[in-house]
Amino acid sequence: MSSDSPKPGFLAKLKYSWYMMWRGVLHWWVRSKTLPQPFDDIVIDPDKPVCYVMDSYALSSLLIMDKCCEQLDLPRPVLPLRLDGSDEPRSYLALRRKQGLLIMRTRARSHSEMLERLVAYVGEAENTARDVQLVPVSVLIGRAPDKETGLAKIMFTESWEIAGRLRRLLGTMINGRNTFVRFSPPISLLEASQEGLGDARTLRKVSRILRVHFQRVRSAAIGPDLSHRRTVVEKVLTSPSVRKAISDKARADKITEQKARKIAHDYVNEIAADYSYSFVRIASFALSWFWNRIYDGVSLNHFSQFQKVAADYEVIYVPCHRSHIDYLLLSYLVYHQGFVPPHVAAGVNLNLPVIGRIIRKGGGFYIRRSFRTQKLYSAVFHEYLATIQAQGTSLEYFIEGTRSRTGRLLPPKSGMLAMSVRSYLRNPTRPLMFQPIYIGYERLVEGNSYTAELSGQKKRSESLWDLLNVFRILRERYGKVHVSFADPIFLDDLLDKHEPAWRDFDPGKERKPPWLAPLIDQLGNGIITGINETAHVSSINLLAAILLATPKHAIDREDLISVLVLYLDLLQHCAYSDRVTFTARSAEAIVQYGIEMEVLRVSEHPLGDIIEVNPEQAVRLTYFRNNVSHLLALPSLVAACFMNSPAIEESQVRRIAAGVYPFLKAELFLPWDADGFVGAALRFTHWLRARGLLLPDSGNGHLERAEGGSHEAFQLRLLGRALLQTYERYYITVAVLAKNGSGILTRGEVERLCTLTAQRISQLNEFAAPEFYDKNLFRQFIELLRSGGILYVNESGKFEFTELLGQISDDAKLILSKEIRHAIMKIAPRLSGQIGTDDPAKVEQLTSTPEADQPEASVKRQDQE
Repeated sequence: MSSDSPKPGFLAKLKYSWYMMWRGVLHWWVRSKTLPQPFDDIVIDPDKPVCYVMDSYALSSLLIMDKCCEQLDLPRPVLPLRLDGSDEPRSYLALRRKQGLLIMRTRARSHSEMLERLVAYVGEAENTARDVQLVPVSVLIGRAPDKETGLAKIMFTESWEIAGRLRRLLGTMINGRNTFVRFSPPISLLEASQEGLGDARTLRKVSRILRVHFQRVRSAAIGPDLSHRRTVVEKVLTSPSVRKAISDKARADKITEQKARKIAHDYVNEIAADYSYSFVRIASFALSWFWNRIYDGVSLNHFSQFQKVAADYEVIYVPCHRSHIDYLLLSYLVYHQGFVPPHVAAGVNLNLPVIGRIIRKGGGFYIRRSFRTQKLYSAVFHEYLATIQAQGTSLEYFIEGTRSRTGRLLPPKSGMLAMSVRSYLRNPTRPLMFQPIYIGYERLVEGNSYTAELSGQKKRSESLWDLLNVFRILRERYGKVHVSFADPIFLDDLLDKHEPAWRDFDPGKERKPPWLAPLIDQLGNGIITGINETAHVSSINLLAAILLATPKHAIDREDLISVLVLYLDLLQHCAYSDRVTFTARSAEAIVQYGIEMEVLRVSEHPLGDIIEVNPEQAVRLTYFRNNVSHLLALPSLVAACFMNSPAIEESQVRRIAAGVYPFLKAELFLPWDADGFVGAALRFTHWLRARGLLLPDSGNGHLERAEGGSHEAFQLRLLGRALLQTYERYYITVAVLAKNGSGILTRGEVERLCTLTAQRISQLNEFAAPEFYDKNLFRQFIELLRSGGILYVNESGKFEFTELLGQISDDAKLILSKEIRHAIMKIAPRLSGQIGTDDPAKVEQLTSTPEADQPEASVKRQDQE
């Protein structure tokens, strides 16, 4: 420690008074937001000296930090740093400073003399117990959004340049009300010195750690230090892979390389974003007004856990895709939490005049839906993605490929995931983290178009006229939005699991290693499953799940309240995962909210009010029921086992759960393996018993449903009907196959006949539910029958089925009533020209298990019929 260090005295007191005067003036205008929130995540030992570290010195930043420390009851930076034996005149240091006059200033040394003294102080051999906590603090003026904007505010927002005194003064005056102060966990100088590197090397190491830390914090807050768009374009075009693709294009199309390069240049211009900090700031003000106009609020769940790790990783945000609002909302939320908005992959169909340019300014880059056969475009896009990813740009894309029209998550597409992983393998600059995100709405702005598309109308292409819909949207109320962050997936961990030697992988020599495809599949399923594990159950979700399970979508008010209480208890005591959240409203408040949102309507009756679904909202409510259908899948399955049987053995419940597991897991992306699914089914069985909905029969080991006509029997039946349409859809496939016979139908014919059957059944019921006859769900179920060995394709390209199809038919007798099964069998069509039977009982008999020992018996018998 230097013996001539300044000691407190008159000058020190005078300087402190000068600080306080300017701090008072500064905070008459400045409004700062302290991060992280909650601040308890930053653990500072009160018994050890604290020295705050700034990236670059600015008096305004120091005074803002001092005010925050005082408000947080932390040691203050402008006060002396009390050390053992001698003191420092202040409790802060700056890694970088500028020296000179007000305008003509040059950058000085890149490390602090005070830090050098502190390292020497801690490293003294006779004082091994000495320690100093270095707390990095980033003060970002003009980073926190406000409700006003202007050219001056935009010019003086935070950037990567070290601001001079004049610029910093103007920036503080103009943007002082929009300031972030981010504290980071302390660094122990004692731990660094105990590595035995010596004072000089310890100083260099600590300085390097701090510089890297500040770069990461600033990158997370305002984005990486991006080159101009033209530079990115040129870097893509001059890369070896794109140059080779240009040469191949020229040879294949017999054109000059100059012309092929022009095509590649057009491709990269079509793709590349043109990110603008200024535009993002302006957009945040417009979106603040827009959200406040149409939504009752946005809740953000589990974000603090993301904050703890995000600064150390390159982040790829992978939310579910419910609406065009998704990417606007997520970018807005991330920006307002102190992180840079990600670059978002957008379909090229959105590259419209005016709109396309706006999306580019906000970080959007465009991708064609399919370019497998376009080798030059593929090379350009791969290289662009690798370039911005290597620069440290956070990304966002939707692995479902398109917006879900049914409310269920769609199977993951592997394209963008594979490109991201391969880009990382080529240049693993920083560890990569995938962040799954659940987004849940209480009402959709695209509700009308989704219903129309599911009803068979052709999807309408986006156009400039869609801007006029904004005026319609502004007149409506859309409730609350819920955004939840799931557990992140760290790519390095996944790579270590699939290929411990992945760091030696050379993408140039080995184009597609055998371990890559399984890794991508696990990554995609992990993301989708993670999104489901962090779902939020809103009031609208609960009302949709209950009311749509009633025969006429109507229920007595008191019955509705009792079932809501049961479902809330289910969510609380049989948690799907520890990240699932649900509404804090009481059952009575949920009903009232449904009425206010015009989802429900009340019919007065002398025997009690009847609550029914608003007919205009009935079809749309299927969407919100499907948002949470995975949470009700297991309890509904257990309850459904008792729909048509008053008592069954518990072992039979386990067998049915094991049999239906592959289909529900694939459709609803459940988190359990086969054994975990059966175990969870038993836990729900015990929960139903504890609530009196199921009763043990001590005489023969059976489980019995509650007595018919009782309140508990009504609740059990309603819970069992939650996924009834799913089981009906499965049975439609069985009926179509059985009615036509083994070896008769191709894949396309099965899909078409199943869809037609579901459409007719839906139209014959109380109301048409378009998602019930979604061809994609039938296609997925048929593929699962194939992978499970129940169906296989013969030499003629026709489906043949095994005796295992009969097991599905037998299990259906417990879940589906005889009337439903026979109605499906009756409606299920035969392919034109085929001979079969129209008797539902005979068709059902053909797929029953007694003939399991003779797989071909059902085919022969049907031919004889």
